[in-house]
Amino acid sequence: MSAEQNHGLEKDVGPAAPGPAAPTATSTSAGPNGDPITSEERARFGYGPLSHVDPKQAVLRPFGGEFQPGLYKSVETRKFANPAPLGLCAFALTTFVLSAINMQARDITAPNIVVALAFGYGGLVQLLAGMWEMAVGNTFGATALSSYGGFWLAFAIVLTPGGFEIEASLTENGDETMFYNSFGLFLMGWFIFTTILLFCTLRSTVAFFLLFFFLDLAFLLLGVGYIQRDADGAPNPPVIKAGGFFGLLAAFAAWYNALAGIADSSNSFFILPVAHFPWSPTGRARREKTQRETV
Repeated sequence: MSAEQNHGLEKDVGPAAPGPAAPTATSTSAGPNGDPITSEERARFGYGPLSHVDPKQAVLRPFGGEFQPGLYKSVETRKFANPAPLGLCAFALTTFVLSAINMQARDITAPNIVVALAFGYGGLVQLLAGMWEMAVGNTFGATALSSYGGFWLAFAIVLTPGGFEIEASLTENGDETMFYNSFGLFLMGWFIFTTILLFCTLRSTVAFFLLFFFLDLAFLLLGVGYIQRDADGAPNPPVIKAGGFFGLLAAFAAWYNALAGIADSSNSFFILPVAHFPWSPTGRARREKTQRETV
């Protein structure tokens, strides 16, 4: 066995225990059925259910619950992909559709189509992305993506036709005042939560800050639109449309940030600028570098 093959074998099965020297390329040994096994076969099946390794020479490490059909790689050296663009895309598409409906695009007034997106993409997929943000150690990303994934799931539960009957239970004799007030408080609570997250983006980038800024205004206006209704007792149309407009801005800002996170030198001919704040660590470092270069 060559040194390279032996190194790969040690990576997968652990360092060999003291024992006889390894067989040469032409040497053979007996398998479980007495059939001769060459060193090539030993290298090929050096780890896993088909392995033929002398336990006196090498100690097998457990699989550790992994299902890895290809080349085995240890968990310690494995790298996770960036889950943020996935969560941002899930948020952006669901927000885009709902905001377009709030602006009464194509004369659509009922947001029933958003229920499917809110359950499947904006809810489930964004929640999963938030959990992966937790796995990679990003507390802010995990909190934001998981919370807004929960928001879309809750939104879908409220508006599921004939499902949970939340709207019907808050409607008395056709009067939807109680439902509108309840839904307005629901949205105002998310406005407060988004404001808290907005403060945490002041040291990041302008693009990321604008995403939460537009979303914050969208929640505020939508909440006000449901609480302060028009003369007919329906949600205030101009305020709801204004909330939908800022929701569209938030959706496009989310897509922009997602593309900035996906595009790199391996798949794109350009890199999107995200405009670091001058007081952010990256902005200060760049400014100090420029000052040193001009001295």
